[in-house]
Amino acid sequence: MWTLAQPAVSAFITTVVRDFRDRDDVLQDVAVAVIESFDRWDAERPFVAWAIGVARNQVGLYLRRRRREPQVLEFDPETIDALQVAFSSAAEVGEPRLDFLRECLKSLEGRARIMCELRYQQDLKPAAIAEIIGMTANAVAKSLQRIREQLRECIDHKAAVQGVIQ
Repeated sequence: MWTLAQPAVSAFITTVVRDFRDRDDVLQDVAVAVIESFDRWDAERPFVAWAIGVARNQVGLYLRRRRREPQVLEFDPETIDALQVAFSSAAEVGEPRLDFLRECLKSLEGRARIMCELRYQQDLKPAAIAEIIGMTANAVAKSLQRIREQLRECIDHKAAVQGVIQ
């Protein structure tokens, strides 16, 4: 879900944080905060909008830490709130794709399912996965690439069938 939310979250951060190195740092802080507070996400609500809310908090922390630096452009809280609402609303268009991803993941079987779980749920690198399932790291990386392509095609197909704008 984070992979699908990241572009919208990054775009939101980019509107407020001007320095590209700082943007990367804030985005990483958001990713960590999303992971750490994931259990507080209400699955009945759009994940992307929630992640942008987490980003709003991290951007606020960044601005408070950098307040006295002349190169940091200050936004008033109302502007940042308006940006959050705008990005959350725009991101909801992409939200059905998260549902499609969940459906497509359920269709994975055997080794493909195991590899995805090891890589994306347990955050193991291809070399570690290779040791577990008895493949080379290169073969694992290539397999994961094919699995991601299969998932992308599945999501695109479901989106086309349901008439979801891509």
